[in-house]
Amino acid sequence: MIKHPFAKLLLAVTGAAAFMLTALPASAAETESSIARGGRLYDKWFAENKAAKPTTDHPGYIKDGKYGKDNSWRCKECHGWDYKGKDGLYAKGSHFTGVKGIQGAAGKDPAAIAAVLRDKNHGYTDAQLSAKDASDLALFVSKGQVDMAKYLDAANKAKGNGAKGEVYFNTLCAGCHGLDGKKVKDGPPLGSVADNGAEMLNKIANGQPGEAMPALRALDPQIAADIAVHLTTLPAK
Repeated sequence: MIKHPFAKLLLAVTGAAAFMLTALPASAAETESSIARGGRLYDKWFAENKAAKPTTDHPGYIKDGKYGKDNSWRCKECHGWDYKGKDGLYAKGSHFTGVKGIQGAAGKDPAAIAAVLRDKNHGYTDAQLSAKDASDLALFVSKGQVDMAKYLDAANKAKGNGAKGEVYFNTLCAGCHGLDGKKVKDGPPLGSVADNGAEMLNKIANGQPGEAMPALRALDPQIAADIAVHLTTLPAK
């Protein structure tokens, strides 16, 4: 019989932890991590999977487009950070390509989406995206899209509580980025890129391609939005 109070507490805690682990579906965490990796591949796949960086324009990219070469092969460059393509933030301006977004593929069979990545319009080879890469990217397109309209205003600014965002940032992000967002020396100050709300939401949720940045996808998306609001208060230089 366990008589020591601390021993009883320890038993209760470990028992509760075991219950929580057995109560969760075994595949839930792995699915979320695959979706998050797919979001990083959507951002910049050759940084995430360390494949060779493209040196020519994507065949489907517009002639004389401003963001050619390797950028033209990034999913976000045509389909947008808001996933709406020509019907969203990229409806005009230097990023316009006339390509539709990926919202219509939400909920579709990931295997079918993975097959589209290999078709003549997309043309990704096995050397560029492995079977695992294509599967994760397709899973993100099918199950990982967030309705950006809930968390962004018409000017692409995050909607949320900056005071809460500061608490989240200081406890979750500042260890690597610094309280001022300037600690990562090989990246820009976070305050200098924070105006692109959709990009910030994608990166906060899924992480930075090729970097050991935590993905907050498993948390409420409003937390990412609150953090994104706080980022706009950080110094740009």
